[in-house]
Amino acid sequence: MIATLLFVWPPQPLQAAPDTAVTNTANFSTDVIYQILTDRFFDGNPRNNPKGSLFDGTCKNLKKYCGGDWQGIINNINDGYFTGMGVTALWISQPVENIFHVINNSGVQNTSYHGYWARDFKKTNPAYGTMEQFKQLVKAAHAKNIKIIIDFAPNHTSPAMETDPNFGDNGRLYDNGTLVAGYTNDTSRIFHHNLGTDFSSIEDGIYRNLYDLADLNHNNTIVDKYFKDAIQLWLDMGVDGIRVDAVKHMPFGWQKSWMSSIYSKKPVFTFGEWFLGANEVSADNHAFANESGMSLLDFRFAQTVRQVFRDQTQSMQSLNNMIVSTAKDYKYVNDQVTFIDNHDMERFHVNKTNKRMLEQALAFTLTSRGVPAVYYGTEQYMTGGNDPENRARMSSFSKNTTAYQVMGKLGPLRKVNPAFAYGTTQERWLNNDVYIYERKFGNSVALVAINRNLSNAAHISGLVTALPSGQYQDMLSGLLNGSELKITNGTVAPFKLDAGAVAVWHHNLDETSPVIGHVGPTMVVPGNKVSIDGRGFGSEKGTVHIGAVRVTGTDILSWEDTHIEVKIPPIRLIPPMHFAGHYDLVVETVKRTKSNASPSIQVLTASQVNVRFVIQGANTDMGENVYLSGNIFELGSWDIKSAIGPMYNQVVYKYPNWYIDVSVPANTQIQYKFLKKKGSHLFWEGGKNRTYTTPSSGTDTVIVNWQHQ
Repeated sequence: MIATLLFVWPPQPLQAAPDTAVTNTANFSTDVIYQILTDRFFDGNPRNNPKGSLFDGTCKNLKKYCGGDWQGIINNINDGYFTGMGVTALWISQPVENIFHVINNSGVQNTSYHGYWARDFKKTNPAYGTMEQFKQLVKAAHAKNIKIIIDFAPNHTSPAMETDPNFGDNGRLYDNGTLVAGYTNDTSRIFHHNLGTDFSSIEDGIYRNLYDLADLNHNNTIVDKYFKDAIQLWLDMGVDGIRVDAVKHMPFGWQKSWMSSIYSKKPVFTFGEWFLGANEVSADNHAFANESGMSLLDFRFAQTVRQVFRDQTQSMQSLNNMIVSTAKDYKYVNDQVTFIDNHDMERFHVNKTNKRMLEQALAFTLTSRGVPAVYYGTEQYMTGGNDPENRARMSSFSKNTTAYQVMGKLGPLRKVNPAFAYGTTQERWLNNDVYIYERKFGNSVALVAINRNLSNAAHISGLVTALPSGQYQDMLSGLLNGSELKITNGTVAPFKLDAGAVAVWHHNLDETSPVIGHVGPTMVVPGNKVSIDGRGFGSEKGTVHIGAVRVTGTDILSWEDTHIEVKIPPIRLIPPMHFAGHYDLVVETVKRTKSNASPSIQVLTASQVNVRFVIQGANTDMGENVYLSGNIFELGSWDIKSAIGPMYNQVVYKYPNWYIDVSVPANTQIQYKFLKKKGSHLFWEGGKNRTYTTPSSGTDTVIVNWQHQ
């Protein structure tokens, strides 16, 4: 006989599960990120404030330093401000030493308060604190189970002028106090000298200066080593994550080799900034997120949420369409970082729009797929237009605002119920103003209802759900006018969703069979560590399948019911040329029960280096482009669909010469050739396969002539 159990869920106050955040740095799906502009948050140590014209203690001049520092963040960690609103990760400004000059631009004085005008990536910004104080920040955060993410901008140094070595700091780069080079008289070619980008193409944005910032030449061995060493220094300080600035403006091949070096040292969650405007969709953006080894800030998510909730220029149908389409476009959609505003766009609450609009946008972000990130002051309804108005000093630290409380109630759910962190999303009820969606992971389910109409209630009938039979309380406790829900055999009793209401109901159930929710990093080499998170793995070591390869024994580093760590089998056991590729992961328990297959990860051939391939004299017809292919996975394994390109021919080398930077395995003999493609038509160059042995470290440039038939 089958009995139907009616119950109230949950029966007691919500308690977060034990947090493994500080040790599991590869997975942020269960976290809530809080973005802080360090200078604008809180002045905890006035003694480190800059002197003279760099500083404005009133913070009325938003182009100058205002005094915020790491001690100010520590103070708010210790008083529970972040924990109270469910924040488990802090994304802080780039911590490195910046220039000390005031830059005059059209009569406006500008300073490096934001942290993006670096001069020495191996020293701290003294306005933020010392290296010892940075360690104290990490220690204080970890004591509260809060992760630390640093902003990092390896694309450039500071503003510079080719003809004026006395302009500001002239882009000078230092290595722990020792000058590497300045932009003028740059004999070692540390920087690009191709003028400023007009943003007309990906190539133009990569190999020309971003505005007037001294653009670094990543195909220079000195630069390559410098940034691999510099990021290692910060990882050694205990950093848990990295946000990489301007990923659209650096060679993709170099970034992939850089990420490979990072993951070989510490598998930290890394996400990049690739700006997309409203309604903009980019295949290059998707390819980067799927293949680079790092995630991205999800601008498609942010722009759509702003249109739907704030501007109301799009309907709830557009919100659902975005969720559906991005799930197809991003292989690791739960790793993309979602947000509603940040330091590069006007604040969501820019014109003091109705507070409920912001609260709804927050609730959607915190219960949706992806890793939610909230910009400092959003919980205090801070306003402000574009830079610098969106970067004002933190207005208040009240714990009583509705937005703060919404975060405090919804943020912890991501650790309690895996449906919020890992679940798929299914639309259950939809019209122009109402969106009811279900998140599901294994046997765990969450149901979220939002009525953006601030004047009229919605009468909901015909709603079905995977939630078990029972009576469910709104996890927001009616904070946004939600109410309880009664379910019988998958059918929801008709109910009224009040004007402007948001309600969240959920059910969390243990798994008896393994279910994978997250795998990271998504790009590794043999010998690297991979974390697998989910439910139902059991307490005894089983087997992890990476494609056809079985990982057992000492290569399983740890095994818990919700978390497994394995080492990718080393080169000595599996020929690397044959093992490299894209592979799904499957967990098999000791009871021989197998999990779902994870989204495939990349296993690279070996540790990576950046090599620039240049082909001269490759004349093409209109619409025809040149590509690179070879016998290794990194060059497509001779598969035309995976060939590298199209190659570039406008900036560093000009047509009929073509070039591209590629991440390839170090100290490896490879075979390669070039080909021309136009649609489905292709034409290989003549001659035998070319051979080349990649460098063991650093970078290289290979220049060859097109081989005619």
